[in-house]
Amino acid sequence: MNRIIVAGGGTAGHIEPALAVARRWQLAHPDSHVTFLGTKAGLETSLVPAAGFALTLIPKVTVPRRVSVKLLTLPFTLGGAISQSMKAIKGADLVIGFGGYVSAPAYLAAALTRTPFVIHEANARPGLANRLGALFSRYTAVAHPVESGSLKKSLLTGLPLKENIASAYESAQSNWSGARQAAKAALGFDQQAPLVFIFGGSQGSAAINEVITHSRQALNDMGVNILHGVGARNALPESDSGYRAVNYISDMATAYLAADLIIARSGAVTCAEVNTLGRYALFIPLPIGNGEQNLNAASLVSQGRAEILPQARFSAEWMNQNLRRLLAQSSAAPISGSTIDIEATTKIVALMDYALSGGK
Repeated sequence: MNRIIVAGGGTAGHIEPALAVARRWQLAHPDSHVTFLGTKAGLETSLVPAAGFALTLIPKVTVPRRVSVKLLTLPFTLGGAISQSMKAIKGADLVIGFGGYVSAPAYLAAALTRTPFVIHEANARPGLANRLGALFSRYTAVAHPVESGSLKKSLLTGLPLKENIASAYESAQSNWSGARQAAKAALGFDQQAPLVFIFGGSQGSAAINEVITHSRQALNDMGVNILHGVGARNALPESDSGYRAVNYISDMATAYLAADLIIARSGAVTCAEVNTLGRYALFIPLPIGNGEQNLNAASLVSQGRAEILPQARFSAEWMNQNLRRLLAQSSAAPISGSTIDIEATTKIVALMDYALSGGK
């Protein structure tokens, strides 16, 4: 029986791909024991147990973006997280990490204990944890080509998709037009009216929500229906006949298929899911970080299936002036999705098997 440690925590962008791979690994190796590493501050505290996996918590390690007192305490915090990770990893056969706060100490602990580890990078611009880990492992995979740095020679796999996203793609292949109409009907929207699906990631986006609040009336006047995921922690606006607000959308696959236009952040998972099931998207990249959200959407833009707008330019006035143009571009876009991420989990599981064999 193999014992596998999965380092995937923080946001849904790190956790969902990790869960997809963990599920596929267990299907291929039903006698394996899989444990997740996480921190008490991330969504893994709810998502991982709900998926049926064990979760071990380690201290969260945050690298300050500027010089501060926290920088002085970093070695102690990191040392504590590595120590806790070494305890969790003891006796494990393999570690696999997906970046984020929990992965750096897990990679260093694996290197110190000489435990083989696999890395998967979801973003087009690799994060610090995975760049660091790749210095100590030759078993690396990426969702997008990386042209320089420690992940340059990684296996290109695409991004692991949730099961319902992959299943929806497989079901829609024979009749994309019918699948999109059926999805709109399943959500209870007029099949003849354009549907705009708006959301701001797993936590929602106050900035996007505010713009939609101020443009609702104009959008309704245009005869556009709206499905708006405002986020679990944000106030729920009142819905009406053409506008439906929800805190959380559990069936993202149906929402993607039903939407004539998607307005969202361009996190790695969102871009992969839009690429698989979406028709056309307006991406509003998160205006913090290292610019990876702009790069994540580049492939969809090059396919003529998306455009990118900086948050500073996104306003109710901009929406009112550009919505008809966006819907027209959606009508001209391919009606089917893309296959690039469908086999990602299979490829990563194969890489894990390769690492377990010692690269033989």
